Amino acid sequence: MAAPSNFASVKLPATLVQEAREAAQPLRRSAAGQIEYWATLGRVVEHSGLTAQEAQTAIEGYEAAARKSQQARAVSDLTSRLLAAEVSGSLARRVREVVEDNRKLAS
Repeated sequence: MAAPSNFASVKLPATLVQEAREAAQPLRRSAAGQIEYWATLGRVVEHSGLTAQEAQTAIEGYEAAARKSQQARAVSDLTSRLLAAEVSGSLARRVREVVEDNRKLAS
């Protein structure tokens, strides 16, 4: 006999699962984690007495902040990689290679 599980299977519309995948990606969640997050938000909203508009505004603000944070991390990562390439000399080497390749193509 199989060990009991803390999970249950449910059928969800494919469009909801796809939307969850898309929403989860920038936040590094799984689709299941995103749906669980949305369900938690729904419970909080129901118990808080917020109107649908107030909840939507709060969620949009949260999502905008999360996107901004993710973008800032991406820019910071790119800047770090660029500086490391510059310090190692690999950036200058690669620029020279591209210029030389372009010269060959132009001839």
